Amino acid sequence: MNLLNTLVDKGLRRETPTREEALAVLATSDDDVLDVVAAAGRVRRHWFGRRVKLNYLVNLKSGLCPEDCSYCSQRLGSDTGILKYSWLKPEEASKAAAAGLAGGAKRVCLVASGRGPTDRDVERVAGTIAAIKERHEDVEVCACLGLLSEGQAERLRAAGADAYNHNLNTSEATYGDITTTHTYADRVDTVRKAHAAGLSACSGLIAGMGESDEDLVDVVFALRALDPDSVPVNFLIPVEGTPLAAEWNLTPQRCLRILAMVRFVCPDVEVRIAGGREVHLRTLQPLALHLANSIFLGDYLTTEGQAGRADLEMIADAGFEVEGADEATLPAHRAAAGGGCGAHEGAGACGSHGDGGACGSHRGEGAGCGTEAGGAGCGGHAGAAGSTAAESAAESAAESAAESAAAGADAARTDAARTDAVRTDAARTDAARTDAARTDLVAVRRRGAGTDLAPNA
Repeated sequence: MNLLNTLVDKGLRRETPTREEALAVLATSDDDVLDVVAAAGRVRRHWFGRRVKLNYLVNLKSGLCPEDCSYCSQRLGSDTGILKYSWLKPEEASKAAAAGLAGGAKRVCLVASGRGPTDRDVERVAGTIAAIKERHEDVEVCACLGLLSEGQAERLRAAGADAYNHNLNTSEATYGDITTTHTYADRVDTVRKAHAAGLSACSGLIAGMGESDEDLVDVVFALRALDPDSVPVNFLIPVEGTPLAAEWNLTPQRCLRILAMVRFVCPDVEVRIAGGREVHLRTLQPLALHLANSIFLGDYLTTEGQAGRADLEMIADAGFEVEGADEATLPAHRAAAGGGCGAHEGAGACGSHGDGGACGSHRGEGAGCGTEAGGAGCGGHAGAAGSTAAESAAESAAESAAESAAAGADAARTDAARTDAVRTDAARTDAARTDAARTDLVAVRRRGAGTDLAPNA
């Protein structure tokens, strides 16, 4: 296919495809999807080899958000049954982070719901960063707190944050249909503030909210113009109780085409498979690793994810390896241009190199971070570990999972730890069809402060 050959050549040269070429990728048929994956996979392997970066979520504050993002289970007036709590203490957050790092995660993502942090909130997060880095000096820390005011990005950087996430989510033309309590321009401004402060910028999108192909291309080209170090791609999780609960628009093949388009437009950027991958990619998740070089593992902010051990097995079985803490994430040329953490040889972690460094990654939630795919938020799991040390990592993951399961056994039996999966008669009838809406896979997460389970056990 001439289109794919052209896109591969451009990707290897870091040349931006045309809008028409990007749209053509989304318009390819299901019969051609393996060819599309193979072509985009060449670009991915050229810049990132077969490494997969693991990321771990710590949900600092859940629910209680004043914004009205239609995709979010934490939105103003939400009746989704999610767990709500305010600000984990630094020692609680540090303990939660340690579980993921012990399992092999390279980056900790600190997320809080809300429009944006107050100055007091920034101090809280600064204390949490200090507590985490006191125990894990080389850890990469990304904050996702919402819209930033003047000077807050600088204060986060001074506190030890390495990256800041704030997603654009959708195109400027349709943003007002998704959220009314803040604007697309507000989001762009926050990404620019983070970048200007020396934080590695991370910004992505949510697919599956009823947008057109043109909207998807628009937001990805807008992201390319902002030049973040990482681009998380979320797939909407339609949680009951949100305005987008009925938006089941994605098939596994469409998700693969979207990821391939992002890779062609952003060839040398860390592309992360984020919220909704288990629900929408389903058994085709291993193919997505040929397109993205980073994933969130396990549970998300307010919905449950795939078990960490299953993710590790998937990575290994697909012929990939988990990226080590001492490996560079981004290509060397991005470091030379002031790129993100781990962008040069020998960079052990965020903040371990000079000015401007910092790692990019993460997605958040609510109106603040606005990256939660319908309640999906950043991923993370105590069972995340490297396939290069598969036995010990898997044992660590299994032990961590077992401890969490034991701690929450009584709660689980009484439905306090986990709600029943959302099922409808139609979903049960269609479950065998490969293109059926898998509403039976969506379960609201009940973990965090005030429960017997850790925030991301």
